[in-house]
Amino acid sequence: MIDAHHHIWLQKDLPWLLGPEQPRIFGPYAAIKRDYPIAEYLDDIKGSGVTKSVYVQANWAPNWAADEAAWVQAVSQDCGWPHAIVAYADFTVDDVRPQLDRLSRYGLVRGIRQQLHWHKKPMYRFAPHANLPSDPAVQRNIGHLADYNWSFDLQVFSSQMTAAAELADACPQVTFILQHAGMLEDQSDAGKKAWLSGMKSLAKCTNVVSKLSAFGTFIHRNDPAFIASMVNDTVKLFGAKRCLFGSNFPIEKLWTSYGDLVAAFRGATAALPKPQQKAIFEDTAARVYRLS
Repeated sequence: MIDAHHHIWLQKDLPWLLGPEQPRIFGPYAAIKRDYPIAEYLDDIKGSGVTKSVYVQANWAPNWAADEAAWVQAVSQDCGWPHAIVAYADFTVDDVRPQLDRLSRYGLVRGIRQQLHWHKKPMYRFAPHANLPSDPAVQRNIGHLADYNWSFDLQVFSSQMTAAAELADACPQVTFILQHAGMLEDQSDAGKKAWLSGMKSLAKCTNVVSKLSAFGTFIHRNDPAFIASMVNDTVKLFGAKRCLFGSNFPIEKLWTSYGDLVAAFRGATAALPKPQQKAIFEDTAARVYRLS
């Protein structure tokens, strides 16, 4: 089993973990407002069946992106985990390639994430505006990832999915990994309809896969029924070979254990044929993040 989305961090490197607690999408976070070293992660996953993992950038200061990759690679060299890195780069600049060249020094880098998500609710916003997926510079720069054989971890809300599909079409040689199955934050009928519509647009792009992760973000709990619904809808749209599991630890650690989280996902996929389960929990992640 592969965990395709987790973070490790140290307080000294992450300013948002210091000082007074600030409002976050995932709610109060005092319990994780501290170091989360790889040793604790490895203890969390004991007995879960996870054999490999992918580290996804944890929003160090943007000018420290290469330092983050260097530190995580050093952790891996020391203990063998994680097995791949999704680093950070700023695609809004005129030419991202100097940043990518610096990151290419680290052999575990397999992709890049810059969070493009924007929402009408200020607390849900990350990007400066909603239209980054349509920005010509962003599209041009993400297209350069193909030259490095790197993927792009795509994080958008449903209102941005049409533009995100256009971004994927503009970069056909790049694999896009949709974060958290499109972050369904509005479970009303209208919200679910908008999410499904956007997901259909993205599913038409054969270079987009969907990460099944972080389903507790907006409900602040481990809800097996909700996880099953999200998995069912996403797999119907993308197919199991274009879906992959991620834990989003330690964020999900706020409300659940790793074992209980995996159990909920295992339950959500129990009715699927074994090859499809294997795709979700192993094969897709191994393919898109090039894990040998």
